[in-house]
Formats: sequence, C-alpha cells, structure tokens
Amino acid sequence: MSEEFMPGESGPEPAIDTTVPHSARVWDFWLGGKDNYPVDREAGEAVLRVLPVIAKSAQNDRAFLGRAVRFVSSQGIRQFLDLGTGLPTVDNTHEVAQRAAPESRIVYVDNDPLVLSHARALLTSTPEGVCDYIQADIRDTAAVLAGAARTLDFDRPVALMMLGVLNHVVDDEEARRLVADLLKELADGSYLVISHTCDATTDELDGEAMRRAVREVMDRGGTPIRARSPEQIAELFDRARLLEPGVVSCSRWRPDPSPWPVPEVPHFAGVAIVSRSA
Repeated sequence: MSEEFMPGESGPEPAIDTTVPHSARVWDFWLGGKDNYPVDREAGEAVLRVLPVIAKSAQNDRAFLGRAVRFVSSQGIRQFLDLGTGLPTVDNTHEVAQRAAPESRIVYVDNDPLVLSHARALLTSTPEGVCDYIQADIRDTAAVLAGAARTLDFDRPVALMMLGVLNHVVDDEEARRLVADLLKELADGSYLVISHTCDATTDELDGEAMRRAVREVMDRGGTPIRARSPEQIAELFDRARLLEPGVVSCSRWRPDPSPWPVPEVPHFAGVAIVSRSA
C-alpha cells in the first residue's frame, strides 16, 4: 500500500515507533543530526563500537550523492526519482540538482513515518522546478511509478537514485528484480545511481566487522540489512551500462581534488546509464 503526500496537505500525525531503531534515524545519528531517538542512538553507538568507520561512511555517502547529482545534471538530467529518501539533511538531492539547474523536478519516496513528518521540508523547490513526496514502499513499483508520473515525464530521461536502500532488500533476486522493474519504465539516457552497504575485505576494510555490525542492528530489531560484495552490487546494474570507475567505495567515486589520500569506506557505489541500443 502507498499513501501519496500532497503539498499543503494536512492530516493526522504519522505513528512513529520509538521502541525499535530505524535505519533512517540511525543514519541521521551517524550524520550528526537530531531527528533520532534514544533507541536509535543506542543502536548507532553499538555499531560504532564494532565498526568505527561507519560514521565516516555515512558522511562519504552523502558527499557521493552530491557528486553523482552534479554529474548527471552536467549530462542534461533535469528529473530525479529518489527512493529511500531518508531524513532531510544538508544538500539533499533537490538542493544539489536545483543549484545546478533550477528547473529540475524531484520526486522523493520513503515509507518511514518520521520522513513523512518532515516531507514539507523536502518540498522547498525553486520557483522554476518542482518537488514532490510519495509515502510508499519502494517494492510497490507500480504505486511508486504512478505517483512519480504526476511530476516526472517518463518519456524523458530520469536519474533513479537508490542510495542506501537496496541493502534493506535482503533477497538478492528481489533486489535485482526491483531495479529491473523500475529501469524498464525509464527512457534511454536515464541514469541509475546506487550506493550500498558492502562487506568487502580489503587492506582498509574488515568485512567480518561489517557482518558483526549488521547482526548488531538486526538483533536490536532494526530494519533488516543485507551487506553485499562489490560483485553482487555490480549485478544490480545488469540492465544499465556502468560508467567508470565502476563499483567502488563511495568515497572513491570520482572524488573531488584533494592533496590527501581518499579513504575506503564500507559503502560502495556506482553510476550507470540506461542505453538499450548499446
């Protein structure tokens, strides 16, 4: 089921369960936000004890969002469908996109009641552009696409943003099918942007620590999480053409120039273009 949120709409306050941690609120805690509860902070602190790099990972994932949106905007994209929106913070998709092109149109989708309560903050569009919000489960692709079509023209290219959301679809086949169902409705020249919790074991990353962190959240009743390998994340892009540098740590996807080494963090990401003729 889905519930569409209309600008200016009023209604009963959404029910928020503060007895179990929620991924959006824990993420907000790692980003230094205030839209979280003691249960979320306890879960976040427990994960930090097992995987101290996770807060840096959250910050780098937010920075990746900005670079990815700026990149696809530079390629002429003016429409964005952002699934698994999360809580409003600095430089949300619409802010980055409309800074580059004020006429950009953005649709956010999430199923967390707390995100719904903040939806009006997500709808502060430029006069030239549009922002909308859909309260829906991303697995209900028909409802998502029907709601998004109110704002977006699917005959023209769209950037499909799926940052930190497919790791909550624990079945591999379901995750791949979900992406495929969405991509088949997008026009050629659209872009797919994914970031995903990664359990890679490298010189910088401890894959077992990530698996312990996932178990910590799950044992506390939090949102289910499936960490995947870089190869499994790359499979999510099967219906699109991955762009260089492929699936890498989100901190290392076309990083801004810096004199300092770029750290590897356990959130991997990639950007692909939809081209059925390729």
